[in-house]
Amino acid sequence: MADANQADRSSLSLDRPSLVFDERLSIVTGMVQRFSWKRVETAEGTLRLELGGSITIDDAAALWKRVSETVGLIQAEKAVTIELGGIQVIDGACMALLVQFRTDLRARRIACEFSGGNSEVRRIVDLYGGRSKRRAKRPRRRPVSAVEQVGAATIAVLDEVKQMLDFVGRLVASSLHVLRHPRSLNLRDVGLTAERAGADAAPIVLLINFLIGFVMAYQSSAQLKQFGASIYVADLVGVSMTRELGPLMTAIIICGRSGAAFAAELGTMKVSEEVDALRTLGFLPQPYLVIPRMLGLILVAPILVLLADAIGIAGGGVVAAINLDITPTAFLAQLQGAVRAKDIISGVIKGVVFCAAIALISCQQGLATSGGAEGVGRRTTSAVVSILFALILLDALFTVMLAVFGI
Repeated sequence: MADANQADRSSLSLDRPSLVFDERLSIVTGMVQRFSWKRVETAEGTLRLELGGSITIDDAAALWKRVSETVGLIQAEKAVTIELGGIQVIDGACMALLVQFRTDLRARRIACEFSGGNSEVRRIVDLYGGRSKRRAKRPRRRPVSAVEQVGAATIAVLDEVKQMLDFVGRLVASSLHVLRHPRSLNLRDVGLTAERAGADAAPIVLLINFLIGFVMAYQSSAQLKQFGASIYVADLVGVSMTRELGPLMTAIIICGRSGAAFAAELGTMKVSEEVDALRTLGFLPQPYLVIPRMLGLILVAPILVLLADAIGIAGGGVVAAINLDITPTAFLAQLQGAVRAKDIISGVIKGVVFCAAIALISCQQGLATSGGAEGVGRRTTSAVVSILFALILLDALFTVMLAVFGI
């Protein structure tokens, strides 16, 4: 019996080169070991541990016994390679034991690495951090020349123009389809958009335009007093508000409220694949999402513009009464002679066109969103900037066209 124990202890010795130890089957705490554990010491002084079979949590006790025995027997100057090529299946619990085995060896300054294994085993090894990875160096930023920057910006602008034209084409086709099939239009969102962009925006539109009329009259009152032309403050405020400032300021407010909201809403729907889900259900984005929003803004535009004109003129009337001693009757009489119907109509037309442009650009930017939350924020910002630029451009075109036609 003593001789048998001595032979078993000598079989665990690792001092003799080129020795192979094979333990195929053993009973550990009443449990059958279903994996193989070979210790192979090469002539170069490297110890290779070869594992095979199926290693699951039922084998954890047996595996930890082999690991504990091996840790104490490995000399500090040796290098250890754990070969996983023979393993068919290994679970997370046993992989964690092998990683702890490697950590214990490295704590004793013994080099230890994993090698081999099929794709499933390598996935578990990588998941538990068992495979050493060299940290990739961050690539150095290459300086970009001015010509390259201009070229990249030009390509980006052309790509945006292409997307806009594609969007407009699809919108025209969808509008014709809605005219032929009115029931395909999402009328519920038309009323909802009119409420959100019209009734909800009315307080801020009234406040901003009242202050615009007030400030404009106040700033011009000093100069008009010098020439004894204080009564002409009614002409200044009335024509400016109806032809220019009323529709423009209203459009800017709608851009900040509704335009940004449309871009963010549709962008979120795009990145969360809700737009694709609508297509799967047979609902096209243009008649279901875009046209109702555009119609809602167009319907409330004349009302908001007329309210803006009236409240802006009222702001000027307050300054005329307080600072210029002009009675409300005299102010209204002068205003009636200065403001003509074509001034009001041209302002209303401007407001309608501005709101249509706001809906068009914001919806196009929203449906072009990609890249998650960052993409939503980027497209929302782009929508607001593009709308403001379009408003100023359209306003300049209107000014030139109205002057050409004598309106």
